[in-house]
Amino acid sequence: MPSLLKSLKLLSDPVRLRILLLLEREDLSVAELQEILGMGQSRISTYLAQLKAADLVEDRRQGKNSIYSLKDRRLIDLLRSTAADLPEAAEDERALQLALDKRRDQTRRYFDELAGKFGRDYIPGRSWKALAEALLQLMPPMVIADLGAGEGTFSQLLAQRAEKVIAIDNSAKMVEYGARPARENGIANLEYRLGDLESPPIEPGTIDLAFFSQSLHHAVHPDRAVQAAFELLRPGGRIAILDLKRHTFEQARELYADTWLGFSEPELRDFLSRAGFAGARTWVVDKEKSAPGLETVLAVAQKECSRQNSSLSEN
Repeated sequence: MPSLLKSLKLLSDPVRLRILLLLEREDLSVAELQEILGMGQSRISTYLAQLKAADLVEDRRQGKNSIYSLKDRRLIDLLRSTAADLPEAAEDERALQLALDKRRDQTRRYFDELAGKFGRDYIPGRSWKALAEALLQLMPPMVIADLGAGEGTFSQLLAQRAEKVIAIDNSAKMVEYGARPARENGIANLEYRLGDLESPPIEPGTIDLAFFSQSLHHAVHPDRAVQAAFELLRPGGRIAILDLKRHTFEQARELYADTWLGFSEPELRDFLSRAGFAGARTWVVDKEKSAPGLETVLAVAQKECSRQNSSLSEN
């Protein structure tokens, strides 16, 4: 009886319950649980130690990691019955699928390491700038919406190759600041427009690529901004979001007028899915070495062609 009472007491805590629900689905490392739950290593380890002491979970060594699994399988029915009453369960399930995708993506890890080596040693003529310029030239001509363009540096770079770039910002000063060098340098295919991310002044169905570059965390309703981007795109058009991964650097609200402290990968995938996009993928593409150690996440997806459009293209 004391053991049962102790187990029930442990299950009364929502976080411990979430951990058990996840371990019922898959054996996980501490690092994977950190990523899924968005919590620190010490807190996760404390919960796991409590669950292990109660004989509810067990661990094993796998290389440098400890892998945790559900030990008492009699809890499965109870865990499944409580999942519907746990608000975070659905988000945890999405985050679990993302973690498992990453676990399987060994190739991606290799390329991350490879990218870190690029430019570390001096080799004449080899730089990230040169590589970016080359990739820009390989980009097919497209109509691009740079949503939340700010001063427009990125818009001007895209305009080298794009058919047309429409830069949107809600600050009249930013629009004027960006439009001036475009006029002075004769960049005729770059147009600046004053507007909001949630209702950009662009005709629906006219854009090939909708791009948010470190702007989505300034939107009051980021999900609505992603939905608005979906409406702008032609069938087959794509969306790309570069933004901060969810963090705890609160000073960003005052320093940079950030509305949101970044987004988790599951959140971005959820925005895209609910907007109607297909094939959403996300990666962490950069991490600052110095404090506060902010990370950048890239999310991409596509607006599927309708059946009618698909059959026309096949004919």
